[in-house]
Amino acid sequence: MADQPAEPIDIPHTDLSPETLRGLIEAFVLREGTDYGAREFTLEQKVWHVLRQLERGEAVIVYSPDTQSVDIVTAVSRPRDRKSATTDDS
Repeated sequence: MADQPAEPIDIPHTDLSPETLRGLIEAFVLREGTDYGAREFTLEQKVWHVLRQLERGEAVIVYSPDTQSVDIVTAVSRPRDRKSATTDDS
C-alpha cells in the first residue's frame, strides 16, 4: 500500500513574527499572478489586503509536510477538519 500524503497543517498568522509574516505575504502576492482588473495596486496595498484577509479568517497559511512548503489559501478552499499547528489544551 502506498504512503498516504500528509495532511496540510494550518499555521495561525499570529504565530509568525511580523517580519516572517510580511515576507511570506510579499512572496505570495509577487507570485500569485492575480489580475486586479483595471486598477493597479502597489505591493504595500496587496500586502495589506492579504493581511486583512488573514485577520478576518478569509485566508489561512498552510504548511505542506509533503512538499515542505508554505502557502496562503482562501479559507473556503480548505477542508474543515484540517489540523492546526497550535492545539487547545483546555
